[in-house]
Amino acid sequence: MPSTAPRFRLPLIAILRGITPAEVEAHGGALVEAGFDAIEVPLNSPGAHDSIARLQQALGTHATIGAGTVLHEQDVDALAARDVHFIVTPNTRPALIRHAVAAGMQVVAGFATPSEAFDALQAGAQALKLFPAGTYGPAHARALRAVLPDVPLYAVGGISTDALPAWLAAGCTGAGLGGELYKAGQPAELTRVRARAFRQAYEGAVA
Repeated sequence: MPSTAPRFRLPLIAILRGITPAEVEAHGGALVEAGFDAIEVPLNSPGAHDSIARLQQALGTHATIGAGTVLHEQDVDALAARDVHFIVTPNTRPALIRHAVAAGMQVVAGFATPSEAFDALQAGAQALKLFPAGTYGPAHARALRAVLPDVPLYAVGGISTDALPAWLAAGCTGAGLGGELYKAGQPAELTRVRARAFRQAYEGAVA
């Protein structure tokens, strides 16, 4: 059973919200080519389970494929049946986190406050997702880091290439990238271009 936090070579999680199964492999391939190795398909995307299965088959040896917007225990059970071991939640639900950890999953748990963060960690979450980060700002992450243990912390929501360095300087491990990286319907080439820009922004910030 995985107990350690998910460790990605590039700590930027690509969030493909709204992707369809017919196009997911093209966008996933573009992300991997740009150096991404963490891809999340939110469960409120059309045919999300099919998209996850296609990514696992096509890119599972090159990237960690996970599910986002995981809200219910039955979601966890369905994902576990598909051999998915990495999930992201938008909120803090200790019962869900415990259920997922018991199923052998690595959980990046959504939170906003110190109380939620510690509740998530006590329930077994191995990493944290500050969401929606853009409404709080890097100063919020810096203050949280003063009290949080040394666990991966991802800023998610409103993270641009220009803003990414400030979040990293505030103590975030990395970020989850949604609409700034991928919007439903965009061509795969645009996903590739944006992914490269985010990788360059990350590498420039940590150099």
